[in-house]
Amino acid sequence: MESEAVKDLIVDVEATEVAIALLENHRLIEYSKESTGGRSCGVGDVYLGKVKKILPSLNAAFVDIGDTKEAFVHYLDLGLYFNSFDQFVRKLNSNTDAKRLYEDIKIGPALEKEGRIENVLSVGQTLIVQIEKEPISTKGSRLTAEISLAGRNVVLLPFAEKVSVSQKIQSNEERRRLESIVRAILPPNYGAIIRTAAEGKSASILDNELISLIGKWEESWKKIAAGKGVKLLFNEYSKTTTILRDLLNDSFTNVYVNDKTVYEEISKYVALISPEQEKIVKLYTGREPIFDHFEVTRQIKSSFGKVVTLKQGAYLVIEHTEALHVVDVNSGIRGQNKEQEQNTYDVNCYAAEEIARQMRLRDMGGIVIVDFIDMDDAEHRTLLYNYMVELMKNDRAKHNVLPLTKFGLMQITRQRVRPATEISTIEVCPCCNGTGKITASILIDEKIEREMAFFVTENGLRNFTIKVNPILGAYLTRGTLMRPSIVRKWEKKYSCKVKIAELSAFSLLQYEVADSAGVKLE
Repeated sequence: MESEAVKDLIVDVEATEVAIALLENHRLIEYSKESTGGRSCGVGDVYLGKVKKILPSLNAAFVDIGDTKEAFVHYLDLGLYFNSFDQFVRKLNSNTDAKRLYEDIKIGPALEKEGRIENVLSVGQTLIVQIEKEPISTKGSRLTAEISLAGRNVVLLPFAEKVSVSQKIQSNEERRRLESIVRAILPPNYGAIIRTAAEGKSASILDNELISLIGKWEESWKKIAAGKGVKLLFNEYSKTTTILRDLLNDSFTNVYVNDKTVYEEISKYVALISPEQEKIVKLYTGREPIFDHFEVTRQIKSSFGKVVTLKQGAYLVIEHTEALHVVDVNSGIRGQNKEQEQNTYDVNCYAAEEIARQMRLRDMGGIVIVDFIDMDDAEHRTLLYNYMVELMKNDRAKHNVLPLTKFGLMQITRQRVRPATEISTIEVCPCCNGTGKITASILIDEKIEREMAFFVTENGLRNFTIKVNPILGAYLTRGTLMRPSIVRKWEKKYSCKVKIAELSAFSLLQYEVADSAGVKLE
């Protein structure tokens, strides 16, 4: 049932960040943000790093990639053909024919499985590395030197010979067809992994995607040739396109974007990976904020608190510690309209559904301990375990679910590649700053007017956007032909244009004076 869910991707582009919400049947399933000022240490990003310290006891090394915390690479993460990458980095300079150098380097011999890192790396050595896990808590990024560039249908492997096909493609004829197409396209010294999504795809789609990935890899050579200092070679795709790359299928109905530039970027990407679905990308031009229109803001506020309510009064309490996440299931005031055992089983099933959603929504990684309500019936415990396994099938992160212990605890491990998303839903009142005392609410319009008047007289501004809660917005715009609204009075008094933007995320008396583009005025 879950696999047939209708998926909508909502992309909210603001001046400093892009927020992305994935809805399944209009219910928030995944949520993330990324800064538009350049991402730091994202999974899949490729750097030219410098070895800072060798750790023989761990058979690993610390590598400087320009982040505040030094990154970590283990010997086993150097990859089979690290020597080929190393030779390429050492020989490449501004006077070298990079294409010819790359093709002339022999792949191999493979690194010894039981080798020592001090025999391969030395302090000060530069190497190409890719982020496998983002910095978490006190730990720096986890790196790999086995570079891969993931596309929708294929994963490109520089300095590799193999072309492998996803085990999920079961038809031998289709496997041979895809392998022969990709082998015919790949230049020397490239390998590839053919993903499940490639099944049934034409040669032209695979050709276009491989050319794009190869172009991205070879474009980075200029940066290596320019100098061997620490630098970013290229980013993994933005989170928006990464979600599309991994999730796009026939059930994806719409991608709504409120910015024309990002809309064109996503349209171009979808046209590359799945031309038949290009029309699902739509530019949102409504007056209401995009997250308010699709009720994302309300769902964020209700989903990220410490306490998450369930059906009929039951609720979850979610706590995060340094080592693990703990989820406590409570029956609350749920009516006892069935026998106790069945009632408990029902609550636990509701809880399992929400817990599976919360793990994706918050991107909870590491160990998750769930304290379900105790059940005496062994069959119910088995059914609950099987239900949780089924609910977790659509989770893209690697995970493992263990059966309930005799104490009613379920242990779940989930791949941790980036810090969990934490959003505080408890707000300090912007009107009183937590003091409990505010200026008389009847004077709020005078307060806004004084701030606006300052920018008119001091900066000569004539176009304003006033961001307010919808209730305050209604108060400011309420008026008649005989009795103009407060906004109309401002426009006449200061010879300016005022637009009211209503944001449900704002508290009752919260406001923000911005310019015509919506950028806050300081």
